[in-house]
Amino acid sequence: MPVVHCPKTVSAESNHAALLNNIYRRQRHIYDFTRKYYLFGRDRLIGLMRPNADACILEIGCGTARNLIRLAKCYPGRRLFGLDASEAMLETAQRAINQAGLSGQISLARAYAEDLDRYTFGLDTAFDDIVFSYSLSMIPDWRQALQAAAAVLSRQGRIHIVDFGDLAGIPQPARWALFAWLRRFHVEPRVELMRELEENATKFDEFQILAGRYAFILVSKGCGLPGAHRRVASGSQGMDKTGLTTF
Repeated sequence: MPVVHCPKTVSAESNHAALLNNIYRRQRHIYDFTRKYYLFGRDRLIGLMRPNADACILEIGCGTARNLIRLAKCYPGRRLFGLDASEAMLETAQRAINQAGLSGQISLARAYAEDLDRYTFGLDTAFDDIVFSYSLSMIPDWRQALQAAAAVLSRQGRIHIVDFGDLAGIPQPARWALFAWLRRFHVEPRVELMRELEENATKFDEFQILAGRYAFILVSKGCGLPGAHRRVASGSQGMDKTGLTTF
């Protein structure tokens, strides 16, 4: 199944798209091998998801499709979708999906997370589960990305996040070195998001902080996320969408 270029297409000349392609044009070939040593918690998050048998699942910032392929194997029969702004990564993702024999189950689209809407994949239904796996820390307007995700989520739908924490449990020299290394790849841990979630941890289906506060995992209904105003969009084509609420 070819990559969909949605109406709000990503311009190859845009600064962020060009940055992503420059970062991943070569890295994509070794991405999965190298990232397993420091993108912790991804498989734990997938294990916590337990989607409904007929679930429609979207990963935002799907990269090489590593998580989508694992989701397809862990939860057969679910409809899976991947969104990414990097053309280079999507080329690698489509190749991996084809090699796994999953081209009929996984669809990809190129767009910014902030621009996601119900037209991106041309669906007439909302998503039941939306995944951010170490992608919020690379999305410039991550709050808008969360709002956009919540707007295409079903009423009982859930948002699943795993991303870098504040690293406060790691010795200071190592913490500074890790932050500096992440900045080289334009990764910015969303420390304020993690701390806001931590303050309200009892309100979520699942909230975990990994060892050393290296990363956090969240499972929450979209209407339970902090930091944005509630938006309800009825829309056409049978979409049942809810937005974010403030606490």
